[in-house]
Amino acid sequence: MSDQEQADAAEDADEAETEGLADGDFVRVAYTIRTADDDRVIDTTDEEVAEDAEIDTEEHEFEPRIIALGAGHVFPSVEEAFIGAEVGDEGVVDVPAEDAFGAYDPEEVETVKADKIPEDSRYPGAQVQIDNQQGYLETIIGGRARVDFNHPLAGEDLEYEYEILEEIDDREEQAAGMLGMYLQEAPEVRIETVTEEEETVTEDDDGEEVVETEEVEKDVLYVTATQAMQMNQQWMFQKQQIAQDLMSRLDLDRVVVEEVIEGGGMGGLGGMMGGMGGAGAGDIEEALEDVDVDADEIVDEIDEE
Repeated sequence: MSDQEQADAAEDADEAETEGLADGDFVRVAYTIRTADDDRVIDTTDEEVAEDAEIDTEEHEFEPRIIALGAGHVFPSVEEAFIGAEVGDEGVVDVPAEDAFGAYDPEEVETVKADKIPEDSRYPGAQVQIDNQQGYLETIIGGRARVDFNHPLAGEDLEYEYEILEEIDDREEQAAGMLGMYLQEAPEVRIETVTEEEETVTEDDDGEEVVETEEVEKDVLYVTATQAMQMNQQWMFQKQQIAQDLMSRLDLDRVVVEEVIEGGGMGGLGGMMGGMGGAGAGDIEEALEDVDVDADEIVDEIDEE
């Protein structure tokens, strides 16, 4: 390699090092999101911040999140700030309402019949679901209710304060992080490379079909499904899309969800006939004797049929 070629290669390497984070990278981020008007905390990874804001800390885990750039895990304006940034960078991004939860639409406030709302939810501020739409009850007078179907933060400009803590290269951490973003809980995961046989059909010189078998390696993500995960509505209705996103971004061939049932103290389950399932012939005769029934007589009747 000539001196000029070495200089060009060194320059290219320096440029690559200074390019920073790019679409497809995974990073661990600490952040706090506040409303711009009144500095109200709406989301944070800092437990102390949550406590000061009087957010219920028992129901949530407060720790930095793993996000995938380009996956829509953060607001577009925040993602723009992350592209080209470096680990250790921190700052505040102003997020306009249109870039966050949308502008407030007065037409999304509707009057509905009160009987569409369960009695225990007939109070101002209650979250209700009407005709598959989520909304908040504003007022209820007589048989009519005013329901706001805008997002609670619609029309709010936000401030996203962040610190980029580290870049994540381990695929299992990446997978757990992506699932955590979708489900608000990171389940246990593992990635294994398995060898499988695949058949391919080709033609020989005479035009005859020939079936060939070859061994191929596939990367499989195994996800341990917790009870909370199985009850998570986003997982219940979007598991196919979530799995496809995982396979696409992590270069996986398959996602396997494993349901784990822990052992308990219950005895064996009874079968049909009041729990006599699985019993031997002698056990059945004893049971019949207990209820004053002649077993031989029953067998004879069955043979006659």
